[in-house]
Order: sequence, then C-alpha cells, then structure tokens
Amino acid sequence: MSQTVGIDVGGTFTDFVAYDPSSRALEVWKTLTTPAEPIDGILAGLEQPGAARSIAHLRLGTTIATNAILERKGSTVAYLTTQGFKDVPFIQRGKRKSHYDIAWIKSKPLVKRRHCYELHERITARGEIHTPLDEAQTRAIARQIAADDAIEAIAVCLLFSYVSPVHERRVREIFAEECPDKPVSISYDVLPKWKEFERSSTTIADAYIKPIVGRHVRAIRERFAERGITEHVTAIKSNGGEMTLETAADVPIQMTLSGPTGGVVGAKQIARTLGVDHLVTLDMGGTSTDVSTVVDGRESFTTSFQIEFGVPIQIPMIDIRTIGAGGGSIAWIDKGGMLRVGPESAGAAPGPACYGLGGTRATATDANVVLGRINPDNFLGGEMQLDAGAAETAVAAVAKAIDKSVAETALAIVQISNNNMIGALRSVLTERGLDPRDFALLAFGGAGPVHIADLMHHAGIPGGIVPNHPGQFSAFGFTMTDARIDLERTTQMTSRAFEPEHANRVLSDLIGEAVAALENQGYESNIEIQRSLEMRYFGQNHELEVPIAFDTFSDETIASIWQSFHRAHESRFNFDIPGETIELISIKITAASVTEKPTLAELPVAAGEPTPVGARRVIYEDGTHEAPVYDRAALTQGHRISGPAVIEEPASATLIRPGGRVRVDKYGNLLLGEVATG
Repeated sequence: MSQTVGIDVGGTFTDFVAYDPSSRALEVWKTLTTPAEPIDGILAGLEQPGAARSIAHLRLGTTIATNAILERKGSTVAYLTTQGFKDVPFIQRGKRKSHYDIAWIKSKPLVKRRHCYELHERITARGEIHTPLDEAQTRAIARQIAADDAIEAIAVCLLFSYVSPVHERRVREIFAEECPDKPVSISYDVLPKWKEFERSSTTIADAYIKPIVGRHVRAIRERFAERGITEHVTAIKSNGGEMTLETAADVPIQMTLSGPTGGVVGAKQIARTLGVDHLVTLDMGGTSTDVSTVVDGRESFTTSFQIEFGVPIQIPMIDIRTIGAGGGSIAWIDKGGMLRVGPESAGAAPGPACYGLGGTRATATDANVVLGRINPDNFLGGEMQLDAGAAETAVAAVAKAIDKSVAETALAIVQISNNNMIGALRSVLTERGLDPRDFALLAFGGAGPVHIADLMHHAGIPGGIVPNHPGQFSAFGFTMTDARIDLERTTQMTSRAFEPEHANRVLSDLIGEAVAALENQGYESNIEIQRSLEMRYFGQNHELEVPIAFDTFSDETIASIWQSFHRAHESRFNFDIPGETIELISIKITAASVTEKPTLAELPVAAGEPTPVGARRVIYEDGTHEAPVYDRAALTQGHRISGPAVIEEPASATLIRPGGRVRVDKYGNLLLGEVATG
C-alpha cells in the first residue's frame, strides 16, 4: 500500500496527510513543531502509531527559507555588480512607509556595503558587449572572497544580464575555479527581469539563504534515508508546485512562501470538485492567518513580495497575504490602555496558557476555551488535554487591566482577532475590486472553522465551506500539487514597434528551458504549457498580466493581444484608452507536469436527522447559549444543522452562530449559509 504523504511544517504544529490511491483512504494526524530542528518534529510525526508506513511520494512544505529571511538569520553575502552600481541595494526606492514620520528608518538590505564589489564589464540594453569582463580582476576578487571566512555565499547581478547572461555565467565559472566552497547565485537564474533594484534584492536574498537551506536539505535527505524514505521526496515551491530537494538547494528563494501554498492548491481542487466559481481562502493556524483567492477556478499569482518594507523578492508565487493573527496570537495592552491581539505569537513553545507548557499570557485560543468554543477535552481528538483553568487565569489577568469581566474580555479578544482577519480579507477582495458577495469563504487551519461564521457575518460573505480535515488541509493540498516551472523574460516592445521574430524566439526559448528543467527533475509526462504577457499603457509604472492562448506571434495573434489588454485594463480599473500605445514588458510561461490527484469518496445519504453527542454553554455576541455539540465523523451527506451549534472533530471545531445554517455535501464538506455549487 504505497501512499502519497503531504507534510506542512507550521509555526505551532506539523501536519501530516497520507493518501492511498488504491483505497482512496486519507489518514491525517499532527504533532507539535520543533522550531529548533524541524526535521525532529517531522520524523516524530512519521513514527506515530497509525502513521504512513509505505511512502511512495513525500511532499514537504517548510518554513526554513521563510524564517531565515524574516528573522535575519541568513548567511553573510558578497555582492558583485557592474562598476558604478554597488549602491543600488542601499539606495532602494524613493517610497517611504510613513510619509510624516521623521524617525522612520528604511529597512536594511541583506548585504553589508563592505562586502560589495564592482566588476569592470558592461552589457548594453541590446545584449551587446560594450566592455568585456575583466577576468583578471574577477579572479582577484574571487581569491579575496575565498580567503574571507566571514563570507559564506556570493550574489552576482550585472547590468542588463537579463538580456545576455554571458558575463554572469563567466563570473560563476571563475568562482567555481577560485572559490569552489561558496555557493554562487546569479540574477539570470534567479530573476532575469528588468529593474535593477528588485533583481539585485532577489538575487541577494537567494544567496543569503542558500547555505542554510543547503544544510537543512542535506540533513533532511540523510535523516529520511535512515528511515528508508529515499524515493521521490520533494519540496513545495512558492508557486504551489513541487521540486526536488536538490533543486530546492540550488534555488532556495523559490521556497520563500512554501507552506501556505498548499491550502490554495487544495482550495482550487475543492472549487473544481464542487463547481464553485469564486473562493476566498482563510488559513488560520497557531501563529498566523493566510488569505488568498481562487477566481474562475484559477489561483492568483504575484511577483510582488517584500521581506520588509522596501526589500522586495520578486519570484513567481501564489498571492497570499499573511497577518500575525493565529490561535496563539497574544493579547496585550498598548501604551494607550487599549486591548490588542497579535502579531506576537506564543507559538509551539511555550504555546497558549491552556497548553500547559509554561505559557502564561492570554491568546486567542485561551479566549475561545473560556467562551466554550473549544472543548478542552477534545483537542487533537483528546490526545492533548487543555487546561481550562490556566486559560481563564490568563484571560483574567488581561480583564483586570481593562476593568472588564473575564467573559467580556475573552469575547473582545476574539472580536479583535476577527477584525484583523477581516482586514486581510478586504485586502484580497475589495482592494482589488472584487465583491465579497460573489465569494464563498473556505476556512481551514486548526482555528479557521472556529471563526468562519463570525467572519462571514461581519465581512458580508454569504457562504462558507469547511473542508474535510481542515486542521491538515494545507498538507492535503500538497498531495494535489503538480511539478511547476514559471519563467519570464523582459522583452520590451510596443504596439507601434513589435518584432514578431524576436518575440517568437523568446517564447520558444522559455518553453524549452521550462520543459528541460522539468525533465531534469524527472518530470517527463503530462506537461501542460500556459503563456501570458505583462503589458501596460505607455508611461504607466505597473503592468497587467494577460493570458494568451497561442504559441506563435503572427499578424492575427498580435492584433488580438492589444485588444485583450484593453479588456483586461477596463476590467481591472473600469476604463481603457483605445488607440493608446501599449508596451509589452515581459513574456511569461508556466510549464506544469500534471500529477494524479486524489479522488474523494462520496458519503452515503443521511437516513435521518443528525444526533448531538452532547451540549455545552457557548458565549456569543448576543449572550450565552446552550449549544448542541455534533461529532463531525457521524455526519453524512444531506445532514442539516441550525445554530447555535458546535461541530467537533479531532483537529478543529466549527462554530455555528445562532440562526446560522450548515449542510453536509456528498463529500463531507460543511457548507455554511448560501453556497452555490455546480
């Protein structure tokens, strides 16, 4: 019985899902994350009773790269660039985070200026060699860096290398000869795109985490091999695809947003299975909440991500907004005496006060225990007993500071957490011109179902979905992912001066490179290609991505792309400018090796009304209610429940507001309110 296993290493818990294609059976479980050495928690989870025993394919979503960047615990980097341009990472952009804050200081790059070197060379904007690379100077710098024990990695970003990488590749060859023990990142491999600052920042970030990710990947491979797991172990990329561990070590920047992508990949499959056109996802775990959208069956992608304000990483990734609002988010009082929640989290160690692991500060989880929304005796299916008394003591300390009752304070903590998440939902909906009334809210993560009904109510979203095994849904998404390569090349042309031969050559080269990259990783079948263009009106500063359905630029297809851009601009901004010159900025392609997806078994039709397994007092905004409690495992197709109610399962609980409605679909998903399914 060979299984596909998805593993999601979160800030608090590590989640596991094993899928057996022969029986279509799913096994799910979780264990506490071990932040100091994540592989220990992974192996501990794989050793648990009932865990997967025969693993054919293991997909790992990890926060190794993310944490190294966010916590500024990466390697010391040497930066090499064209003469006269070493200050680009430090000048950054002219934007300010706070326009009127005279004390604001812009973020520091991931490299120190004393470790920056300038090379005597120059490529023109047309890809011609204006000044040949001074190889003697390059060798001298390489030897100097080789002798500097403080420097651990090298980033190379030469002017106009996205047009011609000949000098960058030669620099890498020289360093391989003179400085073989220190990894080199070149911008052509990381981000072959115009805009020097963004390209340099991304390349530096790749080098910054390369030694750390390399060490972790080697440790993961060795520890898995000791357990006999040697076949097809892959890592999840920020674009939702998978890649081999060796590729992850070569281009670690692709793992910047590894973990949260699984939930969006799973949401895309849920949307396809249920026939739901528009989904907004909410993944609320112990440390953070991630939100994204699936519109017309497609996830939203972006290349705009910032480590901190003004320090960008531009790689293809699923557009996920993250805020510090999780079950472990700590409640605190600010200098003005106001109650705040997050972004600081209790994490896995010591965790919320109710975990009994040494935490004493009140968190959102503690508040939900006090309000009766989480059953202390059924956390993780009863495997982890929560201390309700410790939760009440922690919340009481906050209540005393704001002169409120414990119940009022717990309710306030939950409401503030909800407000934080509503702000995140608006950032991916209303700020993009999307109407919340057109969407269904898909909530998962251990804490997502606890808050879904409140969020639907306050955000104006008419329907909600709680999928099967919401506490491990991101790991479930990993079992559904494909191998995926996203490539792009800056190709500057306009609607008045278009060169079809050059555009066709770039498109063909990109497809060839992407397919070759997949094949080099062992993915040779079911390869699908998607193509798109980044365009803008002449003089604009931001581009729109427009999909194209052809593989050759001809007179007919060239005319169609300008019309497609006008329509896309009108749809996004509610106006277009007929007759205006349009700039083509980049050609982009996606090559995906489509893998076999888990197929969900249908549940039998319910023979009668669902039967509660008990009842308990639950505090809502309008007061305390005696809410019936249902075991989700006992619910089947067609069952309907009216609120107030609580539906419990091992890794989560779905709270139904008074007057709310929920029904169970044929796959076991919980559908709240009005969800239009196909």
